[in-house]
Amino acid sequence: MLTPLIIVGLAVFGFFLFLYFVPFNLWIMAIFSGVRIGLAQLIFMRIRRVPPRIIVESLVIATKAGIQLTANDLETHFMAGGNVPNVIKALISADKANIALTFKQATAIDLAGRDVFEAVQTSVNPQVINTPNVAAVAQDGIQLIAKARVTLRANIAQLVGGAGEETILARVGEGIVTSIGSSRSHKEVLENPDKISKLVLSKGLDAGTAFEILSIDIADIDVGANIGAKLQIDQANADLKVAEAKAEERRAMAVALEQEMKAKAQEARAKVIEAEAEIPKSISEAFRSGNLGIMDYYKMKNIQADTGMRDSIAGSGKE
Repeated sequence: MLTPLIIVGLAVFGFFLFLYFVPFNLWIMAIFSGVRIGLAQLIFMRIRRVPPRIIVESLVIATKAGIQLTANDLETHFMAGGNVPNVIKALISADKANIALTFKQATAIDLAGRDVFEAVQTSVNPQVINTPNVAAVAQDGIQLIAKARVTLRANIAQLVGGAGEETILARVGEGIVTSIGSSRSHKEVLENPDKISKLVLSKGLDAGTAFEILSIDIADIDVGANIGAKLQIDQANADLKVAEAKAEERRAMAVALEQEMKAKAQEARAKVIEAEAEIPKSISEAFRSGNLGIMDYYKMKNIQADTGMRDSIAGSGKE
């Protein structure tokens, strides 16, 4: 048998459970705020695990701001994983700033993972981003290091599927490199830095992005290294090494040819010595056969002696 205390406890629990599923306070607040929403609809929100307070308060704020929405719209967006209060804030901010933003666009931006309220604020108050140092080389070989400030405004129509800030920075950097690289002299760039801004802006770098580029201002330009001179020095060193290698090749070929000629001369001397060694044999054979007499032999020796003496005198005269 239930005791009176348990009965009272169950009654209190049932009362609060009833108030949880039947939020009279929210229904009354909606009625006095001019929001048309049924009590049964609030009960079904509880069953669908949608917080009625978020839906009712968002509807009240939107209605007071003159934005006509329905509870079904907000409930559907919440169940899809959206941030309902943030969407309402964005719609109100856009309406006050005369920015065309529909509920469908706002929910699409929110579900895409972007902060729709921040996007509206960026559209009202453009943001400034700084590019990293961009190094480029002019046609005279002098390197310039530039840094730019890019003023961006959110493009509401392109927020879903549009590229982000990284793409903008990459395109601006590419435009700076192209502008400096097309200049004949680095002095032209230093004298007219706005030439870079005009060229980059004319390329339409914000196409396909979630932002609109309002201005590109060159914040700083520094003169870097003489890249052209370094390249020429490197090329000269490379040519010198090639020439030295070819000269060494020719020297090695000359040395080889000299050694080859020396070998041929030695071979010729050996043949001469071999031929001279046959002379005594021929003389001896001539004596035996009677073709050479003793007087003929002495005359030949005298001629050889005279020839040797003349060669010796001629050699000492040259010295």
